Amino acid sequence: MHDNTRKSVRFHAARALLPDGWAQDVRIDSVDGRISAVTVDAAREAGDQPLGTVVAGLGNLHSHAFQRAMAGLTEVGGRSGDSFWSWRELMYRFLDRLDPDDFQAIAAQAYMEMLESGFTRVGEFHYLHHAPDGSRYADPAEMAGRVAAAAAETGLGLTLLPVFYAHSDFGGAAPTPGQRRFLHDIDGFAALLGSCRKALAATPDAVLGLAPHSLRACTPEELAALTAMAPGPIHIHIAEQTREVDACLAWSGQRPVEWLYANVPVDQRWCLVHATHVSPDEVRLMADSGAVVGLCPITEANLGDGLFPMRAFVEAGGRFGVGSDSNVLIDAAEELRLLEYGQRLSMRGRNVLSPGALSTGRWLYQQAGEGAAQVLGERSGLAVGAPADLLELDLDHPSLHGREGDALLDSWLFAARNGALRSVWRNGRELVRDGRHVNRAAIAARYRAALGRILA
Repeated sequence: MHDNTRKSVRFHAARALLPDGWAQDVRIDSVDGRISAVTVDAAREAGDQPLGTVVAGLGNLHSHAFQRAMAGLTEVGGRSGDSFWSWRELMYRFLDRLDPDDFQAIAAQAYMEMLESGFTRVGEFHYLHHAPDGSRYADPAEMAGRVAAAAAETGLGLTLLPVFYAHSDFGGAAPTPGQRRFLHDIDGFAALLGSCRKALAATPDAVLGLAPHSLRACTPEELAALTAMAPGPIHIHIAEQTREVDACLAWSGQRPVEWLYANVPVDQRWCLVHATHVSPDEVRLMADSGAVVGLCPITEANLGDGLFPMRAFVEAGGRFGVGSDSNVLIDAAEELRLLEYGQRLSMRGRNVLSPGALSTGRWLYQQAGEGAAQVLGERSGLAVGAPADLLELDLDHPSLHGREGDALLDSWLFAARNGALRSVWRNGRELVRDGRHVNRAAIAARYRAALGRILA
């Protein structure tokens, strides 16, 4: 039997950042995990869940969960130099050891850490589909189902982005042996999407999209077919590396973003991940289309990708969000901090992104929240209809003590480290208490056991 009772939770926040600014004594009513009413200057009543200072949860628009287990294991250079491409070869070798159980344990660890850092939904750019030898599982969505299970176990919101990968380079080049766990043709990928729908059926607020891995990994004909079958958001890696740009020019006579806009109807469903190496014309194309650029500053720094021209993009009205990508370090505040700091280093100035009178911290947080929500298929902010995803800041933290209003966000993003979040609620359910996930011990134990097997 199904329980048809609607679950209601009512919060009372001493102060909260609403879409139009800070407010005092805010009552937030939720039904079945979604905000049904927001009332300001409301007295606390019996039955209210008391909270201190609250902001909305943040979306993580780009993750490869399995790479969490590689964090710190690729930091040795070679005599000929190290780059994204040598890192990729190490990643391929690591994949040979992952079975479904280990994959789920790693994903759960990553998702738990995301919640503890302030991310409440993830866009999982999922391309690890097949067995280590490249053979197909009986259920095409075996590994996607493990993603869903890890999200359900931790409570993290999930936007699943099954990845289409067929080729090793532009022009339909044959895939390499290291890519055997990723590969599909169009018909096989359509079957995968159908199986993914079934895998997500038990998670009512899960969102299904898809992701052409990159222009390298699919032909123009395949990209057109994928765009036509997309059930929701469309994400793609693009222009991350200069070598990719050069190869695209050699193949087509156009830069990657330039080629995409000339051949595909890019709109607000699209997330262009990285887009690091783009021309001024490409910046304008992206901004005018309403697509979101998915920036992953920690990973982009770790891989030596380069810096996205963020100031020009913002001035053109561009939309953006942030993601943890390789999960080498999972920290929502650090992604935003490094995004701003990279631009400061490049431009040799301070507070270079926020336009107008808004503080840098508040502007970054709200803009990244709106951009991520757009391409994760969910609403953002503490507003009616949005998920009841709440972060409670810990005002006893040394970096937050004595702050009010925007200074709290500035201090969290630029001055605090661990421990700045007291609690995290997702869909009206407390998942992080006193800075730790409520199921941390069990999740971490399974992760350690999986890593022990993988690295043995």
